[in-house]
Amino acid sequence: MTDDNGVLRWGVIGTGGIAHSFVEALGATPAGRITAVGSRTPERAEEFGKDWDIPECHGSYEDLAQSPNVDAVYVATPHPWHHPNTLTCLRAGKHVLVEKPMAMNALQVSQMVEAARGSDRFLMEAMWTRYLPASRLVRDLVQDGAIGEVHWVSAEFGINAPYDPDHRLFNADLGGGAQLDLGVYPLALASHYLGELTVVGATRQLSPDRMVDTHTTVLVRGENGGTGSLACSSRTTMPNRAVLAGTKGWLEIPYFWMATDVVLHRDGHEPEKFHRPFRANGYEYEAEEVARRVAAGERESPDMPWAESLRLARLTDQIRDMGGLVYTPATVKAVPLA
Repeated sequence: MTDDNGVLRWGVIGTGGIAHSFVEALGATPAGRITAVGSRTPERAEEFGKDWDIPECHGSYEDLAQSPNVDAVYVATPHPWHHPNTLTCLRAGKHVLVEKPMAMNALQVSQMVEAARGSDRFLMEAMWTRYLPASRLVRDLVQDGAIGEVHWVSAEFGINAPYDPDHRLFNADLGGGAQLDLGVYPLALASHYLGELTVVGATRQLSPDRMVDTHTTVLVRGENGGTGSLACSSRTTMPNRAVLAGTKGWLEIPYFWMATDVVLHRDGHEPEKFHRPFRANGYEYEAEEVARRVAAGERESPDMPWAESLRLARLTDQIRDMGGLVYTPATVKAVPLA
């Protein structure tokens, strides 16, 4: 399912900022083009479509999923709608790239994976970081033994957003909380370089209404004994860097979730600096990964397979349980923390 030139035709569900970024990135790659947008209202769809000259503007997600002019769908709605929107698209025969976190909990992720398997369609969590040129450089350096065996990972992602109980970062009914929105990045990095993770401990600070976390710190242990210190915050600006430390040196990655720069510190050597800029805004690389895998007839990406998304969801559930936060899947409601 592509156009006559073999180009993947994309539909976008959701019209927020990240949807705009993804459509912008599609303009920088020949691997895909935008053909449709879906929103909860025709007015929002038409406005988004006008901004990007999109041929089809649908006033419901279901209508977009049924379009014969769409091969793949980027799900860019708030977290609680990732699960139902993805199921709708998969059951309509579309390939799906769904924003992170993949869903609200591991049960939902497992249902999404089963739907992809049952419909024989591609599905991937949009962990765009893993496809960036700088991230691939870090992977190559580690695999080549530049810093030896990785023993420790440190990563934090913190912003100081004004508190607004109606904003998605702080509204439990919209899947708010620092861990779900920001903490997935440090967790995914640690999982990638330390292997299967065990959560050793977790602590958090709460929003004024005590409904979501605004700061979470997690200690993890990897399958080979490596350890990690991970943190996220929606109310505190952090250094926002990652460090991978090994037996021969360490790698520093400023703004690791959107990295363009890497510094290699090898024991006994001067630091080496690397710069790997984006071609557009960085989202083009995950779109190209989807196109590659679909063209090859594959249903998941080896760099972000279904099993990894399920592992991350289970870890997030565990971290959230340690803090006493409960999102009821059927209603997407939350209960106050102790």
